[in-house]
Amino acid sequence: MLPVIAIVGRPNVGKSTLFNCLTRSREALVADQPGMTRDRKYGMARVGDRPFLVVDTGGVGEEGDEFSRAIDRQTMAAVEEADLVLFLVDAKAGVTAADEAIAGRLRQLDKPVLLVVNKCDGQDPQLACAEFHALGMGTPLAISAAHNRGIHALGEALLARLPGPQAEEGEGLAGQEGIRLAILGRPNVGKSTLVNRLLGEERQITSDRAGTTRDSIAIPLHREGQRYLLIDTAGIRRRSRVPEGLEKLSVIKALRSIDAAEVVVLVLDAREGITDQDLRLLGHVLERGRALVIAVNKWDGLDREQREAVRRELQRRLVFVEFAEVVFISALHGTGIGELMDAVQRAWASARVELSTSRLNEILEALLRRQPPPMVKGRRVKLRYAHPGGSNPPTIVIHGNQVDALPASYRRYLSNGFRKALGGLPGTPLVIEFRTGENPFAGRRNPLTERQRKRRRRLMRHVKRR
Repeated sequence: MLPVIAIVGRPNVGKSTLFNCLTRSREALVADQPGMTRDRKYGMARVGDRPFLVVDTGGVGEEGDEFSRAIDRQTMAAVEEADLVLFLVDAKAGVTAADEAIAGRLRQLDKPVLLVVNKCDGQDPQLACAEFHALGMGTPLAISAAHNRGIHALGEALLARLPGPQAEEGEGLAGQEGIRLAILGRPNVGKSTLVNRLLGEERQITSDRAGTTRDSIAIPLHREGQRYLLIDTAGIRRRSRVPEGLEKLSVIKALRSIDAAEVVVLVLDAREGITDQDLRLLGHVLERGRALVIAVNKWDGLDREQREAVRRELQRRLVFVEFAEVVFISALHGTGIGELMDAVQRAWASARVELSTSRLNEILEALLRRQPPPMVKGRRVKLRYAHPGGSNPPTIVIHGNQVDALPASYRRYLSNGFRKALGGLPGTPLVIEFRTGENPFAGRRNPLTERQRKRRRRLMRHVKRR
């Protein structure tokens, strides 16, 4: 296993900035606002030829409500699984009571700790670190994560404190990915509860407060012999209801998570039915061509009449995503979770199906015999042949003439025919591209030489005189 380094500290000392600096990414959201990070976030980092995992955590050490205590539990869980703890403090704020409280807790644990003093830009490093010796955590190391200063020295200090040689560099987050599965939905529909149910632990903070999850959190999962990378995303509201720049960043990262995923599980709230925002999210998934499973959550709280009403609404409003399987679940109690993961695997297999040119042409010929293309301006549209155009989503390219004039109804006929002949392809959209066959000689210059053209003109004048 790769060594794990946890970054801990009170709110707004630059933990996420340091996480991005070490991982050389922008995975963690950064803003000049305390409480930005709430859940554990993992990333791959490397110093020289030594890879390791970095864990970004929420701010600890300040008294608060039950929500703050939940963040505190998440951070302490990260410390428990870490091989080395980076205790980050703020040089500009100096030693605070919260820093002293965190230092006291870390001293009680049998973990190696490296004290890192951040925001030392514009200051003498020795003077900036002087007062932090009082924390009793060893010699402080001065850095400026925002300006990438002192990071090289930090890397050398990490190498000196990391555990012995690791088994394989291939292990770690990248090697554990498997099926990339994004959990998408509006705020407070139960996305994090579903992730916790799949993992079998309180991995994500959950509450009745909308917008609990702010960042997109990637979590490895191994279930029944299959590896997954779960991506729990921030809830996406309507644009008019996203006033804060912070939450707008969360929306952007959630939409980027769709691009990173192979399968998207859209979580709906059975008690609220399908909203316009749910339909917009479906539009985002379709635009990106991702495999899709629809999970109707909080199903256990409805009576028989309410369930029938929800089923009718789903049939009426989701007609444009008929390929997606709908699974009724209760993330809180675990009902339907097995069916949901079976649907995810079917959608993933459908998105990666291998198509052959010979099979596609057999299907195309059968469809043309059953229902020939219509006439356009007295000429029949001709579809000559088909071939594969890619996967995830599966794409079929059909060549012919006048394909731009092909009616939408006939395009749907071909799409439904291909889908049925290929086994239904549950859970994935099927893309059919039409291309017009062009004359390869159109627009080419006359291949005759200038001497030949002159000779030809003389012959033509001689013929005319005769």
